[in-house]
Amino acid sequence: QVQLVESGGGLVQPGDSLRLSCAASGFTLDYYAIGWFRQAPGKERERVSCISRSGGSTYYADSVSGRFTISRDNAKNTVYLQMNSLKPEDTAVYYCAIAKLGVCSGYSAPAGFRSWGQGTQVTVSS
Repeated sequence: QVQLVESGGGLVQPGDSLRLSCAASGFTLDYYAIGWFRQAPGKERERVSCISRSGGSTYYADSVSGRFTISRDNAKNTVYLQMNSLKPEDTAVYYCAIAKLGVCSGYSAPAGFRSWGQGTQVTVSS
């Protein structure tokens, strides 16, 4: 069964860091571009980052650029999202998903992704 499982969320204070993991189960992650999305209460799901199959290309939303870093370890079948200098507005459920057409560029909407994980909650609050 093809499945993505997110982990690493939690409750942190503004300015803290977290590293989220997106682990693949039942398939090899190497062949896929992977996106990280988030959805806050009452808001639409938005893509915050995406990484190409090789890891050579990465994409970030303006709101997280310079603070978040996406990476992948294909040997561990896992994609990571390192989140630094967290702000209260980063509070959301974070999801990872597979890019349907195999690339990140030009595909930022959730409709362009599939095989969503169950999400991990990130709460930034003092």
